[in-house]
Amino acid sequence: MLWVRKILVQAAALASAVLILPCGPAQAAVELSLYSRELGSQFPHGFVRIEGTLDRGGERIDASYGFTATLVSPAILFGSVRGKVEPVGEGYIRSSDPHFALTLTDSEYDNVMAAVVRWQALRQPSYNLNRRNCVHFVADVAASLGMAAEVPRGMARRPRAFLDSLVRTNRAWLQQRAARILREPSEEREERRGRDPEADGA
Repeated sequence: MLWVRKILVQAAALASAVLILPCGPAQAAVELSLYSRELGSQFPHGFVRIEGTLDRGGERIDASYGFTATLVSPAILFGSVRGKVEPVGEGYIRSSDPHFALTLTDSEYDNVMAAVVRWQALRQPSYNLNRRNCVHFVADVAASLGMAAEVPRGMARRPRAFLDSLVRTNRAWLQQRAARILREPSEEREERRGRDPEADGA
């Protein structure tokens, strides 16, 4: 039965092809997103979110980090207070603005986490509204990846303005990295218009 022989030959060929296919894990990727939230029922805030799967070991990552005062009170207006790195809830994330997202290598993920650990280990009182707040934390995470992330004068308390500035300053770097721009920066004149450079921020 010739047709039976042909079917068996085809089946054997298919089985051989399956055996030589790569059997490693699917392509892994970890994505970092940078967020801001403007005034509402709480202070403005900036934070980062990391999601995905590491190449090494296939560990699943889903975490967020922001830096804030342990207790938000009038004391933050007069000097340094205790600070902490804390996760951000899903509801808070949904009501915030993602500015951009990019894929990290495992070593870049390690750099980001090293920055997070440094901030977690700061000597108390670690939070200062003008010199060490959520904006400076996000800037340090960005700098750990090689971005130009100096906090411009007047943006230390303005997470959205800072992240818009970060995108403008690093546009070529982000394009080279195939980052996804999720919020186009507002015009610079909007950032410079007669706002109090010491507007409140987290």
